[in-house]
Amino acid sequence: MTTIKLHNTKTRQREVFTPIDDKNVRMYVCGPTVYDRAHLGNARPVIVFDVLNRLLRHVYGNDHVTYVRNFTDVDDKINARAAESGRSIGQITAETTQWFLEDMAAVGALEPDHMPRATAYIPQMVSMIEGLIAKGHAYAAEGHVLFAVESYKKYGALSGRSIDDMIAGARVEVAPYKRNPMDFVLWKPSDADTPGWDSPWGRGRPGWHIECSAMAYELLGAHFDIHGGGNDLMFPHHENEIAQSCCAHPESEFANVWMHNEMLQVEGKKMSKSLGNFFTVRDLLDQGVPGEVIRFVMLSTHYRKPMDWTDKKRDEAEKTLREWNNPDRISIVSDTAASEFDRKHIDNDVMDCLAEDLNTPGAISVLHRLFKDGNMEQFVASARYLGLPAADFEYFRKSSIPAMTEPINVMVANTVNDLIGARAKAKSERNFSEADRIRDGLLGAGIRVTDRKDGTSGWELVADFDPAKLEALK
Repeated sequence: MTTIKLHNTKTRQREVFTPIDDKNVRMYVCGPTVYDRAHLGNARPVIVFDVLNRLLRHVYGNDHVTYVRNFTDVDDKINARAAESGRSIGQITAETTQWFLEDMAAVGALEPDHMPRATAYIPQMVSMIEGLIAKGHAYAAEGHVLFAVESYKKYGALSGRSIDDMIAGARVEVAPYKRNPMDFVLWKPSDADTPGWDSPWGRGRPGWHIECSAMAYELLGAHFDIHGGGNDLMFPHHENEIAQSCCAHPESEFANVWMHNEMLQVEGKKMSKSLGNFFTVRDLLDQGVPGEVIRFVMLSTHYRKPMDWTDKKRDEAEKTLREWNNPDRISIVSDTAASEFDRKHIDNDVMDCLAEDLNTPGAISVLHRLFKDGNMEQFVASARYLGLPAADFEYFRKSSIPAMTEPINVMVANTVNDLIGARAKAKSERNFSEADRIRDGLLGAGIRVTDRKDGTSGWELVADFDPAKLEALK
């Protein structure tokens, strides 16, 4: 059996992974708060833990792994979005949950075994809170229930912070009903305009942290193997999960292994709306960037390193995937059913890379070597195992650009340049609707326009170039 080694945030070292029960390997990953489209950074933990899910299933068997990823569908951000839009909270969460599933499917992520919604587990949260109060780890105050952090002596161990340091570094006003500035909310009151449920402490709703503890307990038990998420969740979310879960079930250790992926940047800068470099997965998909390209770029950086999304990486990934799926370059050498073929022929070096703390860049390097050397059985099986298309000629058909004769090339270039000139003129006249119409029309014809820092615009052919659509824009 393959030996898997994973970096454990809790111990700060790479360890051999030994499941509690190799017939029931259990993993919980924190999912999205569903109030808007998933931005590109949200896709990173989904892709990272999708690879780990695939690895665990390959090693221990598909029926011996349980993967849980939640949806937070009760949150003040959702309430605010409902108030702004005039739509119901149920409409917003249902719509954005479906958006998330569609976008993550587009980047090749398999669905987890369970995707619990917080609102479906309110009774379990109330029960856990009651137990924490009974054990002296929580207290009710002014319609709130708060966890008493000083009651859990290991608080701060995951993130390496002491309570005194956390209090000294706090920059927020401390509520008067808190016994300690670091005590966190388990339950809070709801007004008439806010979602609420009956409880021993009055009508209210849960705090953010308690939902994951309650759902993990219900679906995986008090003690399970792996808990994952982005490193922005390490404190306070994961720290608080550990405290309340270990105090609610003192006989358990909650999760044995904690894994955290690093954050995402765009062209070397933190993704931010104020910097104009913020975009969603759907933005990229709608611009004609295939989901497989997004996945390839993500996997090209180790999950524990910051990931920098750049136009250059995107273009290189698309070029590689086109080459890998060119029917003139590759052939399937087995008539075996795809699933059996893939399991049988996955390359050992690819497996070894993934087993070493999900070394996906190393695995991609092996894929390049296999393709170059013509080891097509191993290449195809291994690429598919990583969730990347290989010998997928439908992908090639959709993403490749048809060959053009030189006269057509010149004609296309002249037409595109004329349209870009017309777009520049429209922008100078502040006719932005016309400028957007030309840009979107070009993209619809399979031509991507890139605005440069010097004010000029460049262009390139992308997927599904259609000369007829280009001609219609003239």
